[in-house]
Order: sequence, then structure tokens, then C-alpha cells
Amino acid sequence: MIKSIIFDFDGVIAESVEIKTGAFRTLFKDYPQCLKAIIEYHINNGGISRYDKFRFIYQNIIKEKLSEAQFNQLGKRFSELVVDKVVRSPLVEGAQELLDRCYGRYEMFVISGTPKKEIKEIIKRRKLEKYFTEIYGSPDKKTDLITNILRKNNYNTSEVVFIGDSVNDFNAAKEIGVKFIARIKDDNSNLPNIPKKSSFKNMRGVFEYIKNCI
Repeated sequence: MIKSIIFDFDGVIAESVEIKTGAFRTLFKDYPQCLKAIIEYHINNGGISRYDKFRFIYQNIIKEKLSEAQFNQLGKRFSELVVDKVVRSPLVEGAQELLDRCYGRYEMFVISGTPKKEIKEIIKRRKLEKYFTEIYGSPDKKTDLITNILRKNNYNTSEVVFIGDSVNDFNAAKEIGVKFIARIKDDNSNLPNIPKKSSFKNMRGVFEYIKNCI
């Protein structure tokens, strides 16, 4: 029986994935020759900390040294570009209903690649914080966060489901051994073959699926 639901945020609760992609376009607009590769890398590595992406981009795509000052400025500028937009972004269809129906029935958590302080601010400003027992973000890895949730709350892996929309989310769930529900918005998803019964175009139908999980 499921006791807890772990949510990714961007693309699962809020329709905010494109906001983050737009921020990468803006940050690296001065590298037009690298921009396509940068965006492809970002999209193919959803759920990973932006700071890890900055390091990879500079080392492997731009191939320039990234100073500590530049690194910090990138993070600051990224937050300036995205926070207000994410707060204003629409919820994924069915997400509000899912949260309402699960509230009080399951313990709910958020684990996000967004920095912890920032994701907490976003959820507070969106007036969604009452739904979640804890809200977690980077720099901690999602595998570590899931493990900590299991350990802290004495859950078995069979009692927890993780809802995500990226390969990183899928791999984290698989590594730890919790059930995975995929939000697959369109045919361009790079998620591996997910059973049809556990993949959803939006959050409609997810409550019924979780309720029937054994």
C-alpha cells in the first residue's frame, strides 16, 4: 500500500520546463555557435542541478574556464530570470485536484533540481506549501533525497511512489527501488519505455492509479 508520494516540481506540478529552457537560451546567447548543444544538453538532463549543468557546459561545450565569480553570477542571473515566471506559470492539468485528493491521505514531498531555498520560496508564493511534509532541492542528488525520505519516515520502497518527467527522475526511482509514475507531455520525451499504465499526459488519472497500487 502506498503511504507517500514524492513529486518532482517542474513539469509535474507546474508547467515551468520551458521557462528553464528559456533561461539557458538567455544566459548563453553570447555563444551562438554552442547554443544548440547547450539546449540539447539541458533538455536531455532534466532534473539535474543548474550548477552541475553550468560546470558541464563550460568544460565540455564552451570549453572555457569557469571562474568562481562567473559561476555564482550565472546562478544569480538564472534565479532572476525564472523565479517570478515559475510562480506565475500554470499548474499541470489535474495537479491541483491531485494535491487536494491526496492531502491528508498520503505524506507528500517535493524533490527538485532547483536550489532548495528557491523551490521553497516558489512553493510558498504559490500557496502550495501546506500539501508537503518536506520540500527538498539541490545541491542534494535525487537518489540521496529519496533515500533520506525513506529512512527518516521508515518507509519501505513498496510504500513510496515518485512522480517525475525526466530520465534523471526515472533513474533515481529505479536505483532506489520505488515505484515511478511518468509525466510524458509529448512524443519528444527522452524517457525510456515506461509502461502505459504508469505514464500520464498530465496529472488526471494519477490519483486512481496510486490508490490501486498494491
